[in-house]
Amino acid sequence: MPLFVTFEGGEGCGKSLQSRILFRRLNQMAVPSILIHEPGGTPLGEKVRYLLKQACEIPISPLTELMLFNASRSQLIQEIIRPNLDAGTNVICDRFSDSTIAYQSYGRGLDLDIVREINQIASQGLKPDLTFLLDVPPEIGLSRKKTGANDRFEQEALLFHRKVREGFLKMATEEPQRWVIIDSTLNKNHIADLIWERTKSRLNL
Repeated sequence: MPLFVTFEGGEGCGKSLQSRILFRRLNQMAVPSILIHEPGGTPLGEKVRYLLKQACEIPISPLTELMLFNASRSQLIQEIIRPNLDAGTNVICDRFSDSTIAYQSYGRGLDLDIVREINQIASQGLKPDLTFLLDVPPEIGLSRKKTGANDRFEQEALLFHRKVREGFLKMATEEPQRWVIIDSTLNKNHIADLIWERTKSRLNL
């Protein structure tokens, strides 16, 4: 059975790097896999990504944010994720619906039940098999980001990012069979090895 693997965490946690490393390792072993990211991954999703992350001059309410993320997600599942999983290809995704809970509910303050219900509708019940949470204190994560290129979320106050981290950790402790919490202050090669060992085990490689 193919695996649906997601990478989660706050800004500057290293999830994009680690998802790429995992993808390369699977490719090197000729294990059918694709790497995608949220929001984005489809023509519609990339336009939504620009609005949500880069178009900082356009005001977007928390509820609108929630709807836009899920519109992009629904299209990504329809076009990319489901067809690949059905074909036996492993899917590695940089962020998924857990990010929406962490950012729009814990961070923005939207009702948790509403966020979960809308996520459920958009994802059509699809859940990751394995989720890596790269946990890092927000002060450290934000310091890793390039200055002058901050997106809409990187510009938020430190308190916002602390609430996002709290949300991720709460979800991870509530569902330990799916989540793997990794200290993102560790050496990046050590982190990659931890991720690889857990993924290999799940894939019986």
